Amino acid sequence: MKVMVFDVGGTEIKYSVMDDTMNYYESGSVPTPSDSQEHFLETMAEIYRPHRDEVDGIALSLPGFIDAEHGVVKGGGAPSIVYNIGTPVGPRLAEKCGCKVWIENDGKAAAIAELQRGVLKGCSNAAVFIIGTGVGGGLIVNGQLVRGRDFTAGEYSFMNTNADEWHNGRKTMACQCSTTALLDAYRERKGLPADAPMNGRIFFDAANAGEPEALEVLEKFCFAVDVQIYNLSVLLNLEKVAIGGGISSQPLLIETLDRVYEEQILKGHPFSEEQARSLAHPEIVACAFHNKSNQIGALVSYQNAFYPQK
Repeated sequence: MKVMVFDVGGTEIKYSVMDDTMNYYESGSVPTPSDSQEHFLETMAEIYRPHRDEVDGIALSLPGFIDAEHGVVKGGGAPSIVYNIGTPVGPRLAEKCGCKVWIENDGKAAAIAELQRGVLKGCSNAAVFIIGTGVGGGLIVNGQLVRGRDFTAGEYSFMNTNADEWHNGRKTMACQCSTTALLDAYRERKGLPADAPMNGRIFFDAANAGEPEALEVLEKFCFAVDVQIYNLSVLLNLEKVAIGGGISSQPLLIETLDRVYEEQILKGHPFSEEQARSLAHPEIVACAFHNKSNQIGALVSYQNAFYPQK
């Protein structure tokens, strides 16, 4: 069985035809429409139509508070696709394309992929951190994905990082632990304009080459991420934390997260190192599927349920 899989982000829609064994065919990407839901749905329908005779249906991963059972976006998500809020995106896409559809939150899709087929397989309590434009993810408790009553479990971007500055919007995970935050900090450290061209590849080329400014920024960034890993571990006794998103394929990121956790979180704990080591110390690993976790998780979810076309 083959399925058309879409991974919607704030700036682009990645797509692939995938089969049961996770082989990819006809992969590509297009800009995410920011004007209307009709344009959004039609963009995916145009990609789907040439493949309608070879695929069973559509699996869709996208940001937002997703009621997956009913295919409704309840809130949240990227600013460019706010037109989806409060609407049954899944059933509407099923009706437009005349096929079966399933939608899933992007972070939760990644968690499903890693729990069922990746590095979190066999874990009781674990977490996925998807580091991208914001910070999404998923929480695994007692071997099960946690969605929450309002489908917001694992929406790390909204977590405040400093109670002393509650009204400072920059003291959030979205503004301190995202790839956006990493690149903004690097521009600032290098004295570059805020709109200077920058991406993860440029940054890690510099960091891997040993550039002092890049390594300094990476160290601070990893500390910010590690503090939140520590907080979640105290709450949930996490066994593993899987890091996803495009930059998760960089070994230097995982190596630095590991080292900073040891040197600053454990040895530099405000109580004592002994106290810190008595608490949960999760293994920090890269997602097995890196930035493809969203697509694979959407596929796995699709295999279990879908919205039939009218």
